[in-house]
Amino acid sequence: MARYVFITGGVVSSLGKGLASAALGAVLQARGYKVRLRKLDPYLNVDPGTMSPTQHGEVFVTDDGAETDLDLGHYERFTGRSANQQDNITTGRIYSDIITKERRGDYLGATVQVIPHVTDEIKNFILQGNDGFDFVLCEIGGTVGDIEALPFFEAIRQLGNELPRGDVVYIHLTLMPYIPSAGELKTKPTQHSVKELRSIGIQPDILLVRCDRPIPEAEKKKLSRFCNVRPGAVIQGLDVASIYDVPIAYHKEGLDEELLRAFGIRDAPSPDLSAWEAVSDGLHNAEGQVNIAIVGKYTGLKDAYKSLSEALAHGGIANRVRVNIQWIDSEVFEKDDPAPFLEGVHGILVPGGFGERGSGGKIAAARFARLRGIPYFGICFGMQMACIEAARNTAGIKKAGSTEFGKTREPVVGLMTDWVKGDVREKRDEDADLGGTMRLGAYPAQLVRGSRVADIYGTTRISERHRHRYEVNMAYRKVLEASGLLFSGTSPDGKLPEIVERTDHPWFIGVQFHPELKSRPFEPHPLFSSFIKAALKQGRLV
Repeated sequence: MARYVFITGGVVSSLGKGLASAALGAVLQARGYKVRLRKLDPYLNVDPGTMSPTQHGEVFVTDDGAETDLDLGHYERFTGRSANQQDNITTGRIYSDIITKERRGDYLGATVQVIPHVTDEIKNFILQGNDGFDFVLCEIGGTVGDIEALPFFEAIRQLGNELPRGDVVYIHLTLMPYIPSAGELKTKPTQHSVKELRSIGIQPDILLVRCDRPIPEAEKKKLSRFCNVRPGAVIQGLDVASIYDVPIAYHKEGLDEELLRAFGIRDAPSPDLSAWEAVSDGLHNAEGQVNIAIVGKYTGLKDAYKSLSEALAHGGIANRVRVNIQWIDSEVFEKDDPAPFLEGVHGILVPGGFGERGSGGKIAAARFARLRGIPYFGICFGMQMACIEAARNTAGIKKAGSTEFGKTREPVVGLMTDWVKGDVREKRDEDADLGGTMRLGAYPAQLVRGSRVADIYGTTRISERHRHRYEVNMAYRKVLEASGLLFSGTSPDGKLPEIVERTDHPWFIGVQFHPELKSRPFEPHPLFSSFIKAALKQGRLV
């Protein structure tokens, strides 16, 4: 039977609950346990699919097509277990399900209330599908005290009483700030956060305290006394150089030991952290470096491209090099010459995005990479802009454009209206809702034998995750291929474009899918490994 770990946060957001959950899950896995990680988000959106990346960060897409919180990306990268639709839920989805049941008459005339109906729905979500797992780690989004999170806190409080004694542990993540003028780390914010948590009926078993310097023993004892936790259960979470150092760091601080002790487990095997030590060694003992420019439109918030930056780091690990990322707002290139910004880079990556803003800059970046022979990696929107660039500047289609930006005489990129998912034909039109109506999740693709991408993958049959509404128009395939842009990957039926590559360029690849979503530190995605290898070669030529 599964044991449950609930990870809550206090003081401020963005302390790293997702990373802490993922790291703890990784260490438990290293001890031989089967672990599942889940995220409970209090916001009212049904999912983050329609939320701006500059507000919420990237949307992480699972194989089964769920648009989820970016923390699920951490879960996958740290544990190697693919997440699914049932690993992330929001208040919006819960209320949507409850209203549907109420309209259908499922509640038999009862007054529908937060308690028990909303809390029961949350508890049912937490408890379902956990057969075969030793530990289920549930992260509650936001911080204690948030109004919208109260039903979630109430639900996990109730589970503490309803599940067998000893099957639930609460971990509370807080901040211990250093006040320079006083020269002290302050315990008061954590004390108040725990007081707030206890006021709604939850007593934390473990405190995970984020800090930028070691916590003196006197302050640990103070936290123990005022927060009513064991002295050994006050765990410091020091800042580290890389997120991939966190599992080893938390193990050294005794987080997993204290968790097992809280569950009454005394005979757990020691963790085998050799794989994490190898990853850490690869990061900190790089044998070179490469400079990669990411030309995007959401560069103001790095979390908007979280999986992308991590996948580049994985490519660096595979090549024993450090990847230095230069974030460039694509709108800059709509006014200024790209050369001063891109002269010293060894690779250019244009990521996904939506809307016309910044598209001209992405087209300019693709043109610069093509003309200068710099490795280019276009992902989703980045592939579409590379195709428009090729159409305009090598195929002579000067009016080439995308219907995403309005009516165009030459729709090189257009709205997807018809595709097959499994045995079902999906159809869309311009009036369809924005949420959940894209081509989402894993789809197979067939690669051209002998193409660069087939060599990179080592196979001609792949499966990758998608998230897009628009596609390159296959009616332009022949003219684009005649200009040197090979369609080296398509859907199995040949109707949808998946990959393009330039045959007259050292490394120029565009993909309609999002390979960054499947990259992991132990298994870097082959496209990112190859891209960084090409960038390393470019660096030696400069």
